[in-house]
Amino acid sequence: MVRFFEFLINHWILSGLWAALFAALMFYINSKTGSSVSPQQATMLVNREDGVILDIRDRKEFEQGHIVDAINMPLAKVSERIVELEKKKEHPVVVVCQVGHQSGEVVRQLEERGFTKVSKMSGGMSEWRAQSLPVVR
Repeated sequence: MVRFFEFLINHWILSGLWAALFAALMFYINSKTGSSVSPQQATMLVNREDGVILDIRDRKEFEQGHIVDAINMPLAKVSERIVELEKKKEHPVVVVCQVGHQSGEVVRQLEERGFTKVSKMSGGMSEWRAQSLPVVR
């Protein structure tokens, strides 16, 4: 550990560049994916604030099990069908995919269309199932 601090002091320019690149990468990732909520926070948004769960998985995956009252809008058709959500613009919208990687793109699209309370569920349906939360078939 002493050698680490010695390296930082002796090579402060390299250390500063590394810290700046790391911060820029984190900023880029956060700006690309939007905010995220846990499965418990998503449940509270739906129950307390009349939130909407938007499931962007394919129809086949959706039918194998989904969150109660979730709206299925496959990722490939979100840009076409986004109009269906216009009446829920002021309500929280939680975007769900299989593992949480694809939903950031949809969050950004919804924010560009004027949705104010949009977030993705971290871990997606994999995390939902891992926590043994209820699914509908």
